[in-house]
Amino acid sequence: MIMRRMAFGLGVCMLFAGISLAQTTAVTGQVIGEDGKPLKDAVVKITRTDIRGNYVVKTNKKGEYYYGGLPIGKYDISVELNGREMDSLRGIRTGTGEPKVFNFDLFKIKQKNDALQKAAATGQLTAEQQRELSPEARAALEKQAKERQAQMAKDKAVNDAFNAGMQAFEAKQFDAAIESFKKAAEANTIPTNEHVILGRLAESFTGLAATKTGAERDAANAQALETWAKVITVAPSDPGYRNNYALALARAGKLPEAQEELQKAATLDPQGGGRYYFNLGALLVNSGQNAAASQAFKKAIELTPSYAEAYFQLGNCLMADAKLTPDGKTIPPPGAKEAYEEYLKQAPNGPSAAGAQGMLDFIAAQIQTTYKNPNAPEVKKAKKK
Repeated sequence: MIMRRMAFGLGVCMLFAGISLAQTTAVTGQVIGEDGKPLKDAVVKITRTDIRGNYVVKTNKKGEYYYGGLPIGKYDISVELNGREMDSLRGIRTGTGEPKVFNFDLFKIKQKNDALQKAAATGQLTAEQQRELSPEARAALEKQAKERQAQMAKDKAVNDAFNAGMQAFEAKQFDAAIESFKKAAEANTIPTNEHVILGRLAESFTGLAATKTGAERDAANAQALETWAKVITVAPSDPGYRNNYALALARAGKLPEAQEELQKAATLDPQGGGRYYFNLGALLVNSGQNAAASQAFKKAIELTPSYAEAYFQLGNCLMADAKLTPDGKTIPPPGAKEAYEEYLKQAPNGPSAAGAQGMLDFIAAQIQTTYKNPNAPEVKKAKKK
């Protein structure tokens, strides 16, 4: 009985001795985020690679992590954020003694990657950067370089054609400008450039129409309208394009459509609304449509009451319908006198001040006229005694 107890005790001692031989280790470290600050709640995965084993721990508010009780072996350690691996260390061998320290600095990695991408975009990789690239990454960069060279060739063709168009346009060689801008539009592959090229093409058609008459003028105006419509489709929120499209519509005699476009321009740019209708009024004056021009200037004043020049032009339009009384007095249409007075009130030293004052003086003055009946007998002067 005594011998059995001794044997049992010996077995227990041997068992404990076997357990004490199982050595463990620990890993610890800190994770710095891409913003350069300690990263809280980053997931640190510890994966044993010599035999199966997976361990996970999260960083605390100081960005620190610790995992103890790991069997000694070979591991991969990685950091994940929102399910995406941000950095990793491969083939780590642990051993006895103090915990092994493995830090992760995502801020430095981001800086390095940003520099690499910038260098890759310009094709100016250093020798060290090239060595760091994987074969897949190197192949991708070579492909990007070829695509970039092809794009640069296209961009040069677009720029050359566009610049040639601008030179022709400024020289009022509208046929040549149209051909160059068409070439630029066909070669262009950058969406943000499209409205700029088409806008210049539309202006060239408008310029060409001004040099033509009859059917040729109508054809150029029609092409201008068609091109402006494309510009509006590409850049619908640009009030300047809406204004130009409206003027093209007005030149084509489509006043309701022009006013609709101007209203859209004024809605997009309330502060510039008066200017858009003023432009329409000026266009209508030049084409002899005073009544329609008056309405445009009134709309400009409604949208921008401080638009002094609109008052002066309104007065001029209204005065086209002024009448004379039998005794030679000018009767101005309603609103004309007030328009000139408002101009002088807002711009007493403005460019049209002298003209406005002259019109007010004209309205106020009596026009002296005489009338002689050619059939009346001539009055003889009395002789002096």
